[in-house]
Amino acid sequence: MSCYSLYIHWPYCLSKCPYCDFASTKIHGDVNRLKAGYQRDINQAPAGKLKTIYFGGGTPSLIPLDFMAFLFNEIHKKWTLTPDCEITLEANPDAIDKNKMNAFYQMGINRLSVGVQSLNDNHLKFLGRTHNAQTALNRIRQAQEIFPRINMDLMYGLPRQSKKGWEKELNQALSLNLTHYSLYQLTIEEGTVFYKNQQQTCSELHARQLYKLTDEIMNNADIPAYEVSNYAKKGFESRHNMTYWTGGDYIGIGPAAAGRVMGYATQNDRSVGGWLNGKNTSEKLTDEQIQMERLLMGLRLRRHFYPTKNLSPESIKTARQKGWIIQTPQGIQATLKGVLMLNQLIALLA
Repeated sequence: MSCYSLYIHWPYCLSKCPYCDFASTKIHGDVNRLKAGYQRDINQAPAGKLKTIYFGGGTPSLIPLDFMAFLFNEIHKKWTLTPDCEITLEANPDAIDKNKMNAFYQMGINRLSVGVQSLNDNHLKFLGRTHNAQTALNRIRQAQEIFPRINMDLMYGLPRQSKKGWEKELNQALSLNLTHYSLYQLTIEEGTVFYKNQQQTCSELHARQLYKLTDEIMNNADIPAYEVSNYAKKGFESRHNMTYWTGGDYIGIGPAAAGRVMGYATQNDRSVGGWLNGKNTSEKLTDEQIQMERLLMGLRLRRHFYPTKNLSPESIKTARQKGWIIQTPQGIQATLKGVLMLNQLIALLA
């Protein structure tokens, strides 16, 4: 029986952040039409087992409890869950409370990913977040009483953010003693409010310095990187995201959700209306496309080795001479220097 990961996209937020390029809106639609759309996607998906489920968005912690119960009912009717199925819910600190966390846990969610983004109130305002640092810290402490696994999202590389300021935030986050941290550099994506306003980030040199500092602090805390932007204690890596990074099969449900199943790429329409009306695509990937995707994803991993079978020996030699990779009989792996030059490394090996 085939075993998959399942991604479910919830498109709604309390407000739209100026840096966000994900498919999300603060306008809510007709609940019955939404149910019909999710039900259709689930019914059309391949049967089998699920090893991970991930509720992303948007802000899926806004999902009403009766709607979440409906989704779980449909999931259980369609698939068998493995005994250790990892079920993650993304949450914003001001879009969830202790009662709702308890209810979600009772339904089967066993991993919470909290979008904090900053522990500096001025930075939170700049990022358009509607919570403050204290609310975020309180919410995570409440979550620790309920969920066995918690991730915290933080963002760095903000304009005028100092190394000392970022170090203070990171150490404050580490004092919570979580097992997983997602630490992202702010990038300005096309179509966002920041992009339209020509918002600048910090310099590329400063961003690299912040990444090196992050790597050093997290290594010293025994929570090293296992992917470019993700850090975890051993055994607490996101198994769902590992499906993406290792080229596994995953099913995408909901507006804007993507999937990779048995060599096919599926992509649902970004708009809720387009998705509900069936403007969703499926295309057979060529061997070259599959290989390129696996290279793009695989080189992001920092504890795994990428196989060299289909790579040019000359390109590997050049990358090794530049200090961008290490090579073992298992394959190649990007060094810290290689991670900082990842786009160039991928272009060279591709």
